[in-house]
Amino acid sequence: MAQQQDVLAAFYGNDDFPIEWISDKERELFWFVDDNHCLNPISPMFYSLHGWWGPTLEYMYRRFDAPFGVQWIGKRINEYLYSAVIPRQAAEAGETASYYNWIMPTYANNFLDWWTNRYLPEIKRNFEYLDNFDTENATLPDLMVYLEEAIDIQERHFRIHWILNLAQFQSSMDFQQVAKEVVGDVDPSLIGRILISRKDKNWDGLEALWKLKEKVKNDAELSATFGKNETAPDILSALKPTAKGKSFLEEIEDYGEEYGYKAIFPHEYVNELWVESINPIVESIKGYLESDYNLPAVYKKCIDDQDAAIAELKKLIPATAKEEQKKRLHEKLDLAVKMMPLTPDHHFYIDQGTFGRLRLVILAIGKHLEKIGLLDKAEDIFFLEYEQLRRYIPNPKSADNPDGVDGKKIAAEARKRWDEAWKIKPKAWVGTVTKWAMYEEPYHTLWGWPERFEREQAGEEEVKDKIVGLPASSGIAEGIARIVHSPKEFDQVRQGEIVFCKTTNPAWVVVFSKISGVVTDTGGVLSHPAVVAREFGIPGIVGTGDGTYRVHTGDRVRANGNTGEVEILR
Repeated sequence: MAQQQDVLAAFYGNDDFPIEWISDKERELFWFVDDNHCLNPISPMFYSLHGWWGPTLEYMYRRFDAPFGVQWIGKRINEYLYSAVIPRQAAEAGETASYYNWIMPTYANNFLDWWTNRYLPEIKRNFEYLDNFDTENATLPDLMVYLEEAIDIQERHFRIHWILNLAQFQSSMDFQQVAKEVVGDVDPSLIGRILISRKDKNWDGLEALWKLKEKVKNDAELSATFGKNETAPDILSALKPTAKGKSFLEEIEDYGEEYGYKAIFPHEYVNELWVESINPIVESIKGYLESDYNLPAVYKKCIDDQDAAIAELKKLIPATAKEEQKKRLHEKLDLAVKMMPLTPDHHFYIDQGTFGRLRLVILAIGKHLEKIGLLDKAEDIFFLEYEQLRRYIPNPKSADNPDGVDGKKIAAEARKRWDEAWKIKPKAWVGTVTKWAMYEEPYHTLWGWPERFEREQAGEEEVKDKIVGLPASSGIAEGIARIVHSPKEFDQVRQGEIVFCKTTNPAWVVVFSKISGVVTDTGGVLSHPAVVAREFGIPGIVGTGDGTYRVHTGDRVRANGNTGEVEILR
């Protein structure tokens, strides 16, 4: 564990933010709030099934013999998820590094074929099983076995997730390393413009939604329906009575079946999916109509900029470079670009598709429990932990069984704590900050560390009209700020506005189609909002820490993606 001389800072809790520690070893870890994935209070069921952390990450460290950790664990503190990486012993880290460095090029060079021919077909087969299980006619024991198999699938998919993650990371690092060897130091913004995805499920979803918009735009009846009605429920009600409207509703539902296994915050089970309610799809179509969103133009701009960036890099190759060096750079560049679709695709199939389906599996059990009187509402099941559910079902408390488990009470108390936690602003980190945790462990950079820590420790005075974050996507945008907290606010976003939010995920892509810039409280330069801002060619700033607290909807701001600064103009 951490050497005392490596300790940079520590916080173990206070009256305003109390923390229960189970051991001194736990206190010695650097715990950072997961405001990239689970930025809201976490439900007991999702926490108890480990989400993205825990067993599958222990598998990752073991499979790759990774020198930069041995476990990545979670801890619920005041209902928020914090995570910490457990380091290897120094001597062991040195020993494992040789195997890790030796094996990783094989993953980088071959994973794309593995994904296409082995892993993705496996994921699709698992989805087919989950989607076609007859939950309506299943017994409660049948449903619990269904849940166990769904949990196995979730764990398997996240094992694949980490294999993909490391393989893609390696291909990107290989490209950047060879570029540095051949060209020298390369502007990170140029690398960012190169490393974008040209074809993936995000682009497919946008194209399908754009085609629905175009159909409405070019049909007088459908266009009138969307034009006369403001809300999604009103539009749906107006579509149902007509033959053309019913046909279009079927197309919307088909879109939901293909692209709707997602929620605004997919790393949870409590959030409703688009496939459950098509309102967000209808609102997105209406938003596209109002802005007359032109996907082909946006896509062309994105691809043209990537091509231009690649050409710029090639021009930087010195005349003295050997043919072998040029060939190697071209090969690594080509592979890194080909690997980029794996980021949005694994989000689509794993982070969104798998967690979304787990929600539906658990909810099916909740509906059964509501039907037989063991829950007041089906959604209450998310406020039981996995083991609590298993203890409750065979032994519920009743007049005839006063010593049984009171599942309703457990869920009600958990929901009350969860509701109260929304009033809390969680600490960015707790525990012990060590030199290794802040400056050597690589993954926490996705959350904007160490820059967030350095700004905090420097005690920089808050400048009244300036917000500072990390430059994530180049360019400067000036416009009206729009604070966005939930999908209910997507339809309020206007063309050309600059969105301020805590973070984004693939469910937010429809918003990127009409904004001129994005500023997030959390994240690093490889986080989702940073990558997608570069894909859409708009300025992006991440990791501000407090952007959504200091800016108000309607403020005029200037977002500088080159410097990471936001000026509040008025």
